[in-house]
Amino acid sequence: MPSQIPLLLLFMISPLLLAAPPPVSAQLSPEFYETSCPDALSIIGASVRAAVAGDPRVAASLLRLHFHDCFVQERLPGCDASVLLDDVAGSFTGEKTAFPNRDSLRGFEVVDVIKASLEVACPLVVSCADILAVAARDAVAALGGPLWTVQLGRRDSTSASLSSTNSDLPSPFSDLNTLISAFAKKGLSIIDMIALSGSHTIGQARCTVFRTRIYSDNNVNSSFASLLRSKCSIFGKDNDLSPLDMSTPTVFDNGYYKNLLSKRGLLHSDQQLYLNESGLVSSRVSLYAKNSTKFFRDFASAMVKMGNIGPLIGENGEIRTNCRKIN
Repeated sequence: MPSQIPLLLLFMISPLLLAAPPPVSAQLSPEFYETSCPDALSIIGASVRAAVAGDPRVAASLLRLHFHDCFVQERLPGCDASVLLDDVAGSFTGEKTAFPNRDSLRGFEVVDVIKASLEVACPLVVSCADILAVAARDAVAALGGPLWTVQLGRRDSTSASLSSTNSDLPSPFSDLNTLISAFAKKGLSIIDMIALSGSHTIGQARCTVFRTRIYSDNNVNSSFASLLRSKCSIFGKDNDLSPLDMSTPTVFDNGYYKNLLSKRGLLHSDQQLYLNESGLVSSRVSLYAKNSTKFFRDFASAMVKMGNIGPLIGENGEIRTNCRKIN
């Protein structure tokens, strides 16, 4: 198996792949709603906890919505709630039907409930983009993961980009170089990439995105592949689901990294983080597999950085009354 070291050295010296932290706007603040909507965070938190208690899978869905929102940038905006906009026949095409989102994104109804409650408490104050950022944090915490301080004050976009969604989001079929490049383009480092990949300690994936892994990859545990083949045939069953972390699928822990050490990563892109024992990326995976505290700390830090990718602020964008459509 080729070493990962040359890949990382290439990353470190190439100006095209250098990752600088995304700037945090002075207008984003944890206290943004302190006077305008003081109950905003408690309203979001209560709704998220209730939803996750009813269906633990919702936690991964809300986390994924925030990720898929922030990673799509046609121009400047990143975390702008564009992912929530519904298509309007003949006049508007959103991001929900893009290949990475179609038949896979969930949790929209939870966001609807949160938004409706906030509109009663403080109309036209809390953005859908901020709802996604806070809900992702609270969803992780609801399954035992870390808490972090969310910067607030994002505004909602009045546009969306189907093409950028198709091109910018990392694919479950990506190799390591492609993953590094995709995250670097968003100002996220290799460490951020490895830590954020740990979100796959919760949630599920469809047969269609891990079929190639269990039938064609050579760095997969044989018993693990055999078990999954019984659930995901080589033809058909495209929408049948399997947990991304089969050991503790409804607990946010470091089980994802432990799985990679034994070649039990569900997705091709997952196992790319642990190709051999000596690689620099693999050493970070090994660290997280042994030290959940370090993983939690780095994950929280990376989530804050991701949440600050190109927010709309000030007078840009709008505060939607309905997260599914432009005012």
